[in-house]
Amino acid sequence: MEVIATSVADARLAQNNGAGRIELISGIGDGGVTPSLGLIEQVLAAVTIPVHVMLRPHAQTFCYDEDDVRTMLSDIRSIRKLRPAGLVVGALTADGLVDTTVMERLLAEAESMSVTFHRAIDEVKDQEQALLTLGRYASIRRVLTSGGKPNVLDSVEKIKRLDGICKEQSMILLAGSGLRIETLAAFLSATGVSEVHLGTGVRVDSSPWNPLDPAKLRAAAEIIASFSNS
Repeated sequence: MEVIATSVADARLAQNNGAGRIELISGIGDGGVTPSLGLIEQVLAAVTIPVHVMLRPHAQTFCYDEDDVRTMLSDIRSIRKLRPAGLVVGALTADGLVDTTVMERLLAEAESMSVTFHRAIDEVKDQEQALLTLGRYASIRRVLTSGGKPNVLDSVEKIKRLDGICKEQSMILLAGSGLRIETLAAFLSATGVSEVHLGTGVRVDSSPWNPLDPAKLRAAAEIIASFSNS
């Protein structure tokens, strides 16, 4: 169970209530951008579960120019020194393909860090082909996707198909967007995915502006554990 955190308090709540991993971001209302080095440092000092850091210079587009790429490379160099467990990143071309040129530069700078390709995958022209492209890179361990829909619950059959491709490529499909406690068990039962990504669905009143809800976190962790043990 990966949980979005935007603060040290979020990170502590996530760890103490069953999260297995944290995606650390800023700008939750914009879909997430790179958090400050200070926040990364303090979160890493506060928790022991893996922390994956969002690398996204702005929320305008997933198509990055040279200035954006240089910014991202500089961020990676700084973030890498703090030793988080991984990075969350993605880059596309203007015609809706994975930007392999940009990704290869970023992956080279990330060195041995575990990488999740984020929901830029939901804006590509062909998700199945994009997964085959990503599968060429050993450091890309996960792909976060809603199956190309705003809500992952509307993509159950496609998620099953994409999950199969990910497994063939030795990657893990991380399903997210729109999952809530009330729908989590049915989604896991229908898709069989091994990992989920939770955001507003485990916050107070399901609002991105509210803190994480400990009761929702514990309930989600129990649901996921019941499938893991079955």
